[in-house]
Amino acid sequence: MQQEENGMAEMVRAAHPGEVAILDGIAGIAAGFDLILCDVWGVLHDGVHAHRAAGEALTRFRAQPGERPRRVVLLSNAPRPGSAVQAQLDGFGVPRSAYDAIVTSGDLTRRLLAERAGAPVHHLGPDRDLPIFDGLDLARSGPDEAAHVVVTGLLDDETETAADYRARLEPWAGRGVTLICANPDLVVERGERLIPCAGAIAALYEEMGGRVVYAGKPHVPVYEAALATAEALDGGAPLPRDRVLAIGDAIRTDVAGARAFGIAALLVARGIHAEELGVAAGAPLGDIAHWLEAQAVHPDGVIDLLRW
Repeated sequence: MQQEENGMAEMVRAAHPGEVAILDGIAGIAAGFDLILCDVWGVLHDGVHAHRAAGEALTRFRAQPGERPRRVVLLSNAPRPGSAVQAQLDGFGVPRSAYDAIVTSGDLTRRLLAERAGAPVHHLGPDRDLPIFDGLDLARSGPDEAAHVVVTGLLDDETETAADYRARLEPWAGRGVTLICANPDLVVERGERLIPCAGAIAALYEEMGGRVVYAGKPHVPVYEAALATAEALDGGAPLPRDRVLAIGDAIRTDVAGARAFGIAALLVARGIHAEELGVAAGAPLGDIAHWLEAQAVHPDGVIDLLRW
C-alpha cells in the first residue's frame, strides 16, 4: 500500500499560506494520521455533558483502514488515574469505541510518587482526588512535616482562587518543599464556567520562588507515555511523529505540548478559549487571525467542535 501523506501537510495545505487551517471536521485529514492524542475535558465533554459528535468522530477515525490500526489515546490533565477518568466518561455517555487507552497526569504523578517512596508527602486538594494515592507505598504527612506536596486542585474550586492559598504556600517555599502539580491546567470548563485548577496554585508557588514538578501537559513526559502506550497496543512498532495528531482546547497545554513534542496540533475553539474567540454563545467561528497572532504558539488547524 502506498504510504499516505502525513496529516500535517494535508492540514497546512487546507489553509492559505501563512494562515492556520480552519476545519469543519477531521474527515479530510484523518488518512494522514495513525494516532490521535485527544484531550478530554473541553473536547469530549464540558464537565456536565458529553459532546456526542466528538465521540462519534473518534469512533469513525478508529474504524478507518490503514497500514496499521488507527489509535486514539485520551491524554488528560486529570489528577486521577486513567481508570477513574474512564468511569467518569462512562457516566457522561462517552462511548468506549472512541478510544483505545487513557493516559492522565494522575498516572504520571503516581510514577513520581513511587520514585519518592519513603519521603513524607502531603496532599493539597479535594477528597475526590484521593484515588491518586491508592495502592502506593507512601508516608502521608501533615503540611509541616512534608518533603513533597502533591497539589491536585483547590479545596473549593467554586469559590476559591489560587491567591487564597498564598499563606499556606509560604512555609513550603521557605523550606524548599517540592510541589508536584498533578494537573497543570490553569482553568477548566465546567458547563459555561471556567473553574481554577491545580496549575494556578503551582504557578503562584513558582512566583513565590518555590520548586514545582509538573506531571502533565504541556510537558514532554506525558506525551512520551501516551506514545509508548499506543505503540504497545501494536506490539511496540514505532510510530513516526508526523503521523500523530494532538487535539485539545487549550493553547497553553494542548498546543504548546504538541509543539514541544513535535506533532501536529488541532485546536478546538469552543472550549476554554470560547469567550476570547467570541463563540461562547454559539456564534459561528469567525476571524480568529488576530487572536492567534497574539499567542506564543500556534496550532496547525482550528475547529469549533470536534466532529467527523
